[in-house]
Amino acid sequence: MSALVLGLLAGAVTGLALGALGGGGSVLAVPALMYLLGFTPAAAATASLVIVAVTSVTALGAHAREGTVRWRAGALFAAAGLVPAAVGGALSGRLPPGLLTGAFAVIAAVAALRMLRPSAAVRHDDVPVRPGRVVQAGAGLGAVTGVLGVGGGFLAVPALVNVVGLRMRAAVGTSLLVITVNSLVALAARAGSAAPVDWTAVAPFAAAAVLGAWDGRRLAAKVSGGTLQRLFAYVLLAVALFMLGDAVA
Repeated sequence: MSALVLGLLAGAVTGLALGALGGGGSVLAVPALMYLLGFTPAAAATASLVIVAVTSVTALGAHAREGTVRWRAGALFAAAGLVPAAVGGALSGRLPPGLLTGAFAVIAAVAALRMLRPSAAVRHDDVPVRPGRVVQAGAGLGAVTGVLGVGGGFLAVPALVNVVGLRMRAAVGTSLLVITVNSLVALAARAGSAAPVDWTAVAPFAAAAVLGAWDGRRLAAKVSGGTLQRLFAYVLLAVALFMLGDAVA
């Protein structure tokens, strides 16, 4: 099967998951690029950042029109991740492939386990918002985005709910702003030093992901969100275990 067809199929599935879940779906991009299109871990991380940025900007526009983006809170949260995202982006290409694959597998497993525990994204009103925790959460997300090339919606949404104090719907919309900023900063940091990327494969992947995200939003209106989240979590956990085995082999 040609790289073009594989890129279209993988992008459509990635976008479908992203649109249906509102965050976390883009974590599929890196393993799809590695195992379907033959990218190295470093090149997959760079290409994933492009895909994440494109799909996030598209989804951000839709959420902005619906009024679910909290621009000030998102800007503050993203600002805390600017330096870690830049450092992580510059560092990623210098890390051993096995280490990158293993680290991604661990993050993917964490994402899957979080999705299987939806109560983790419920804020208790008696928990105060602490600026120090906001900075730590924003910096941690920036570092993960920079090094591994994932959007981090599975980390950003719970943090925006529990640390910043946003409602779930606003947290999903605002997370897209944070993800977009972190992705663009990490990409800028990789300029000139990133591993070579086959953009003829990435372009159709990104285009299919954007279109798939629209279908995912329609799917979410027809199928229980909890059912979709559990199904995706099990698939992601299986992918994480496969990648971890590949890293230690």
